[in-house]
Amino acid sequence: MELRCVIVDDSPRFLNAARGLLEREGISVVGVASTGAEAVDRVTELRPDVTLVDIDLGGLSGFDVVRRLYREADMGPTPVILISAHSEEDYADLIAASRAVGFLPKTTLSGQAIRDLLGAAG
Repeated sequence: MELRCVIVDDSPRFLNAARGLLEREGISVVGVASTGAEAVDRVTELRPDVTLVDIDLGGLSGFDVVRRLYREADMGPTPVILISAHSEEDYADLIAASRAVGFLPKTTLSGQAIRDLLGAAG
């Protein structure tokens, strides 16, 4: 089964690169967003199987976006994975305290890494 994904990131360059990579690896990127409000709209409208949220959205915290998604998008059990160019150790406590199922560094983002993380969380 092909996973349907929404990516939330404020970098158009990263969004394009990630979309291309993930789609080549069998993950359908059904939408993208660059702000918290756009993220809530896309997730509410598209109901993806997984949402990737950048931790640093140009002054906006990805952790706040995750909280907002669960509060406003009525996500239920839909998993969120946090992503960042920074290392996991930089945010370990915040990641653990969030409702996200886990974290992936942008440098290791792949379809298989997403599937592995979802499998471990499921």
